Amino acid sequence: MVEINAELVKQLRDETNVSMMECKKALVEAGGDLAQATTLLRKRGVAVAAKKASRAANQGLIVSGTAQGGKTLSMIELNCETDFVAKNEGFKKLAEQLAVKACETDASLADQVKDQLVAKIAEIGENIVCNRNVRYVLQGKGRLGSYIHLGGKVGVLIDVGCENGATEGSLVFKDLVKDLTLQVAASSPRYRVSTDVPADVLAAEREIYASQVKDKPPQIVGKIVDGKLKKFYSDVCLMNQVFVKEAKLSISALLAAKGKELGDKLTIRRFVRYQIGK
Repeated sequence: MVEINAELVKQLRDETNVSMMECKKALVEAGGDLAQATTLLRKRGVAVAAKKASRAANQGLIVSGTAQGGKTLSMIELNCETDFVAKNEGFKKLAEQLAVKACETDASLADQVKDQLVAKIAEIGENIVCNRNVRYVLQGKGRLGSYIHLGGKVGVLIDVGCENGATEGSLVFKDLVKDLTLQVAASSPRYRVSTDVPADVLAAEREIYASQVKDKPPQIVGKIVDGKLKKFYSDVCLMNQVFVKEAKLSISALLAAKGKELGDKLTIRRFVRYQIGK
């Protein structure tokens, strides 16, 4: 039998919120494989991996930058060791400077600002890491949007397209883009549409759902699994999600309604969501 150490049990406990005893049993059954043990717990209906929004391992700030009159937007995650430093004005200023610099590159920013980080580490006395960065450059007609939430703990960039030039400057379109950034921040979608979900992820979900209803009559198992998949899509796919400001409206329906109002066809081209420590 594979020996399961306490550190591995604790790691599974932190990721699933399941009791230490259940975690150890799952790990033993999985031969020490953490991912397989997590799946076993889900199949038993014991737990779904908890979102760790309030238990992030790292401190720091997420900051966005802008250039070319809003046609280029960036976002970075700058990490430090303590929340005290994350609130330091010098640290905030550094993050803002790096976000502007991130508007100039799609490459990793960390190597480009190494000397600047070293100087700030010496000044503040904590390790500082530019963990990741992203840049959106507007291509074609549309509008880019950014939103920073929870004092720099969550950040969003989004690229929304249109076909008519007049739409770009309309207040309705601007408000829509803002609402969509709020949607992504609040609902944390992983994919844009259901067809973006990788085949292996979909297969794994199907297997888990089928296992959860294996005692049901065979003729209804398929319908139950399909129903659970529909709920899965509504959780993880932006276009399938319920609009946070109107529970009766999906995001796809929202885009259709606003497009009709503007006499245009609107599309969400891409989005990205950063969260400190994730």
